Amino acid sequence: MGPSGVAIAAGYGADAAFGDPRRFHPVAGFGRVAAGLEALTYRHSRLAGVVHAAVLVGGSFAFGRLAERVGGGRLRRVVLAAALWSALGGRSLVAEARRVGRLVESGDLPAARRVVPALVGRDPSRLGREELCRAAVESVAENTVDAVVAPLIWAAAAGSAGVLAHRAANTLDAMVGHRDARYERFGWASARLDDVMNWPSARLTAAAAAALAPVAGGSPGETWRIVRRDGAAHPSPNGGCAEAAFAGALGVALGGRNVYAERVEERPVLGDGAAPGPGDVERAARLSLAVGHAAAACFAGAAVVRTRFEAGSPA
Repeated sequence: MGPSGVAIAAGYGADAAFGDPRRFHPVAGFGRVAAGLEALTYRHSRLAGVVHAAVLVGGSFAFGRLAERVGGGRLRRVVLAAALWSALGGRSLVAEARRVGRLVESGDLPAARRVVPALVGRDPSRLGREELCRAAVESVAENTVDAVVAPLIWAAAAGSAGVLAHRAANTLDAMVGHRDARYERFGWASARLDDVMNWPSARLTAAAAAALAPVAGGSPGETWRIVRRDGAAHPSPNGGCAEAAFAGALGVALGGRNVYAERVEERPVLGDGAAPGPGDVERAARLSLAVGHAAAACFAGAAVVRTRFEAGSPA
């Protein structure tokens, strides 16, 4: 049996209505397990990183597959809806970005600097008005890929097992996929796996952002032009597509210097406009929500069609 469109709609609806679970979040629990395993598996080698990623991502996939097989179809739907809710982060993403935008607009930059680490890993201590807004817009663009569209794709393609495997890979990338002295080799496998699993969702996000650009006051044609021109210039094979699409739809310029705790990155400029301001953060939030709603409707509908085709009955 294919995944249920009702379950996909329910999981997306739960995130839209309630956001991330406030207590006992499964991703936080997975993070603790991953950190404990790292204490045993860590070596300064790619092979050790491959083993680490394989155990955790493979284990997450197997857990999801086992959960799907317990009970009947109704329980499978509940499991998929719960897994998808735990993996999605669209409501929280938009809420945090809007909070940064409001604080910048009110002139409270110190408070905005305290909030922005929830969105990006860069050092916030010297970020000014434009850089705070750029950080928020870039985070909305990138996380629309891995916290909104990708979980929906994997839910439709592989059910609970796919959702949990993707969230495991994405969490590992955030934990160990860094280019620093400790993780340059150990985190390589986790970073590459995350790239592979987000590849289709990044392209779909860019296409959807272009199609829905009028929601943010942009032009579909101009947005797609920026994606084709600038998307591949970004160091991330997936982040570049999303950031270029949002830059084109908003008519702003993203990229530039990012200062982290242990390094400085000079990223290419994406887009042709001025630096983003608080109003652009709000427009990015609206565009992200529109992309998420469209993706949820698309994949829930696709799951209904697939289930009817396989079983000859409604999902």
